[in-house]
Amino acid sequence: MTVVSSGEILRAALYLRVSTARQAAQDVSIPDQHRQGEAWCATHGYELVETFVDAGVSATSDRRPEFQRLIEAASKRPAPFDIILVHSFSRFSRDHFELEFHIRKLARNGVKLISITQEVGDDPMQVMMRRVMTLFDEYQSRENGKHTLRAMKENARQGFWNGSLPPIGYRIVEAERRSAKVKKALAIDPMHADTVRLIYRLALSGDGTTGPMGVKAIVEYLNYRRICTRDGGRWGIGQTHKILTRTTYVGRHQFNMHGKGKTRKSDDEVITVAVPPLINQATFDAVQAHLRARNPKTLAPRLVNSPNMLTGLLHCAQCGGPMVMRTGKAGRYRYYVCQKKAGTDTARCSGIAIPMDALDALGAKHLTARLLDQNRLKIVLTQILERRRERIVRDGEDRLDELTRRGEEVRLRLKRLLRAIGMGALSLDEPALQERLAYLQALQTRTAEEIRSLHVELNHAGILTISPSLVRRIIKAAEQRLLERGHGFRRG
Repeated sequence: MTVVSSGEILRAALYLRVSTARQAAQDVSIPDQHRQGEAWCATHGYELVETFVDAGVSATSDRRPEFQRLIEAASKRPAPFDIILVHSFSRFSRDHFELEFHIRKLARNGVKLISITQEVGDDPMQVMMRRVMTLFDEYQSRENGKHTLRAMKENARQGFWNGSLPPIGYRIVEAERRSAKVKKALAIDPMHADTVRLIYRLALSGDGTTGPMGVKAIVEYLNYRRICTRDGGRWGIGQTHKILTRTTYVGRHQFNMHGKGKTRKSDDEVITVAVPPLINQATFDAVQAHLRARNPKTLAPRLVNSPNMLTGLLHCAQCGGPMVMRTGKAGRYRYYVCQKKAGTDTARCSGIAIPMDALDALGAKHLTARLLDQNRLKIVLTQILERRRERIVRDGEDRLDELTRRGEEVRLRLKRLLRAIGMGALSLDEPALQERLAYLQALQTRTAEEIRSLHVELNHAGILTISPSLVRRIIKAAEQRLLERGHGFRRG
């Protein structure tokens, strides 16, 4: 084990995070981050003293349980570790202001944040590079989401399908062509439309020997009679309940209903797309009343982001189905292949398999040519820095108000505590009182330091400038990260 000249052991804390609950449940990324963290510590002579894991939590906010526990531990004097190790800065935070705020807060207590994949030093140029990289991460995440959603909403307003898997009972057909673009729409799928109608009939009237059925009874009925799902599988409660409550089946498909965390968006943000109805309105309304009366408790399926660059974007030219990843030679080779063909039923689709690395490289090359033009990037970065300045001022003032209120609250608590001691109501000999007093005094000092640091941040907002060499370095780093599997920009 390596020690510093003073005899002290170099200590590290490892912070691991994935964004979705499904990733956490399937152990995607967390074990890999942990393995790389342990290897880094062994190589650089650090003892890994503690690991903090936030599984299935977004980094757009610092309201994460393990993250808060990490910051609390790092704020102790003396700190129990010398560095916090992360796979990339985006694992720690995707909010530039919060990242810089916590880096400064940690530094005041002698704790340094280190990224395994984004090694930067402490000189001004390296610090500027780190800030630009995190700004690029934040900007890309927000802007991509905003522009993609805007385009998809307009596409939905015009009555077209946005490319996801259609509800069972429908299929995607070509609606019209606009130059090289093919606009898609939903049409009734005769293969499965009757299954949907049967489900509604069972819910409303039963099978002729029973009364109206609940969701669980419908699932058992379908599976017992081997009435399979679209993919040939068995029915589940959540899947069946979704069919019974989806307005798509009465001709009103609702797009953009849910935001982050599955929160319901306001009605003015939801786009209603007209589609061919499978069920009449009277039947649908009767089923909703029946479900409300029975008050079923079901769990809707969850979605997960894929680590593969083009997952969700590719569709089989032969059958129009989604392309998924398959491997060969014990994982040495990766391919995009039609989901139907991947199920080994080649009679369903004869589409070809495409090497993943070759297609990803082609996509990355196209994105590089379109997005990373030097002149365009300089304009984008200038806009980012201006928005950063505005955000620092706006958020900084809010943070300053919050810190001021906290400082006043601590001052009042200390005053009341000292008054009680002076009146003899409390004794300084009590260990619990001493700990409380020490905590409030430390919090008062730390709050004052944070206020001073924030004033400095506000006074220096917007000093960064964009040089040609910086633009070239950003382009090179972005090109590398576009092809980085698992943790590059493709996961933004």
